[in-house]
Amino acid sequence: MSLLHLSLLLTTGLLLTLLGLGLSLQLGWRTDLARWPHHALFFAVCVGTLLSGLLAGRRGLWLLPALVLLLSMPRTRPGRADHWQRALACALAFGVGLWGAW
Repeated sequence: MSLLHLSLLLTTGLLLTLLGLGLSLQLGWRTDLARWPHHALFFAVCVGTLLSGLLAGRRGLWLLPALVLLLSMPRTRPGRADHWQRALACALAFGVGLWGAW
């Protein structure tokens, strides 16, 4: 397995964990103590997406929309519809970018 594939798989796992934790916060299943791990996972997903894009070379351009959407997440307010809608858009863009960069 190449370093690119390992990076993409690791970032996918981090993104799925981030989405699961975010969903549990959105639905009120978790307390405020889960916000810091959520933010740490967000940072890790951003770094992983950037690293995967760099490792993929030209194919890494497929991950650019996901990275742009991820970096625009702080402009939304947690708990509101625009936050989870943008999170879903990030996940979809990452899925397409994963396919293109693989």
